[in-house]
Amino acid sequence: MGAARVFQFVERRVIPVQRAVTARLVPTGTELTIPQGVFVTLTQALGGTYTIVHNGNMARIESEDADALGFEPEILTFETPDDGEISEEQVWQALRSVHDPEIPVNIVDLGLIYEVDVTDNHVDIKMTLTAPGCGMGPVLVEDVKRRLQRVPLVADTNVTLVFDPPWTRDMMSEEAQLDLGLF
Repeated sequence: MGAARVFQFVERRVIPVQRAVTARLVPTGTELTIPQGVFVTLTQALGGTYTIVHNGNMARIESEDADALGFEPEILTFETPDDGEISEEQVWQALRSVHDPEIPVNIVDLGLIYEVDVTDNHVDIKMTLTAPGCGMGPVLVEDVKRRLQRVPLVADTNVTLVFDPPWTRDMMSEEAQLDLGLF
C-alpha cells in the first residue's frame, strides 16, 4: 500500500463548537451552518473529516474546519510532479483519505474503487457503494471530487457510481477486514 493511513479513533463525546462552521448533512450532502457555542456529539474523526451529530442529524465537517471543533486542521497537500503529468499515486493517496462517515475504513480499502483512469488533466473514477440503496452515495462522490481537486494538475474529475459487480466484503483489503474484526 505504501501510503500512511490517516486514522483517528475518537471516543464519542459532546464538545462545543468554537466558531460558526459549515457542515454537510449525511447522507444528502446539504450544507448547514452550525453556530458558535452550540454543543455537538463527535462520533468519528477519520481522514481529516469529522462526523458529528447536531440537533439529531449526522453531519460532516471538513478537515480545513477542524479548528471549529478544537482540533488542528489537516490539509491534504501534494508536490507538483516534475514531469507535468498527474501522479496516479497521488490520486490513490487522495482516494485513501476518503472515509464513509459510519465505517472507520477508507473507500479504497473498503474495495469501493473499481477503476481509476487518468488522461491528460482529467480523472475518471468508477466506484460502488456497500449497497445499491446506500444513502451515502452523494456524500462520498462529493468527498472524492473534493479530495481529487487537491491533486496537482487535476482540472476535472468524473465519478460514476456502478453496481456491477455488486460489492461484497471480500473486496475489502485484509487490513480493512482486520480493522473491522471481520478477518
